[in-house]
Amino acid sequence: MTQEAEPGGGPKRSVTRRRRPLTFDRASFMVVFLGLPLAVFVIFVVSPFVQALWYSLTDWSGFTSGMNFVGFDNYVKLFHDDIFLKAVRNNILLAIVVPIVTIVLALTLATLVTIGGSGTGTVRGLKYAGFYRIVSFFPYVIPAIVIGLIWAQVFTPGSGVLDAVLSKIGLHQFENYAWLGDARTAMPASMFVMIWGFVGFYMVLFIAAIRGIEPEVFEAARIDGAGRFRSAVSITVPLIRDNVQTAYIYLGIAALDAFVYMQALNPGGGPQNSTLVMPQQLFTTAFTKGQFGYSTAMGVVLAAVTMLFALVVFTVNALTGGRERKVKERR
Repeated sequence: MTQEAEPGGGPKRSVTRRRRPLTFDRASFMVVFLGLPLAVFVIFVVSPFVQALWYSLTDWSGFTSGMNFVGFDNYVKLFHDDIFLKAVRNNILLAIVVPIVTIVLALTLATLVTIGGSGTGTVRGLKYAGFYRIVSFFPYVIPAIVIGLIWAQVFTPGSGVLDAVLSKIGLHQFENYAWLGDARTAMPASMFVMIWGFVGFYMVLFIAAIRGIEPEVFEAARIDGAGRFRSAVSITVPLIRDNVQTAYIYLGIAALDAFVYMQALNPGGGPQNSTLVMPQQLFTTAFTKGQFGYSTAMGVVLAAVTMLFALVVFTVNALTGGRERKVKERR
């Protein structure tokens, strides 16, 4: 039972809401459109995760039906495994650097091709903006494994394109430089490849978001004397904040995985394990060493780190005003 105020501001009157009877049509609708998707989710998402949790508590080799329950021994072993902890640190570094650099580059390029044109007249992007969009998006349509193999050849000492170009312009110290074979440059080179593959897609994503902003907003800012940088910082970024948050989460998850790129560039984890990531160590432990129980524990830790990463991003967004802004927009 609820109460509603009279139009003239008089006393409230009680309104009784009756429950609609559960008919066959309503029941069948709930089963088909609610129960079936829920069952699919439980079978194909929840059930495998629960199964993985169970395997992580055993010493299963992966190739036999027998397994012994070992409790949390695998997790204790994990946090005393220097190689795995090195992979965790590499993943965290990737999850910080790759999304930030990719988003900054994508936002910059998206701003240039949408509102970075002439400072007078109608707000528009740079000349030939359509061509720039096509060229920048092209790397994203190439499979990640192909990107990794191509850049592995580019970075090859002596015969690689990069060393040849640097030698031609007078930087002879890089004539036979092993970009992926030096612990100082292996990770930055790998990050560059990942960013190169991601930036085009997120540029197009931000272009679509910026196109959704009313042009009058930018024109008003221009009349008030705001330059391109001020407009981007004070108008564009706040108005597409949700898109930036979503992009950061997806990029962070991709960086926490990074298996395909790292496996193509440095299958062994790089010099001094400088490019080793958790999925690589998981793959080696499972299929080379035959320790599926132990490797499944690595997978559970990877899943926990991924969920923690998403939680941190949502929390930071809420603490920096994202929630208040949404409430104001609804009002």
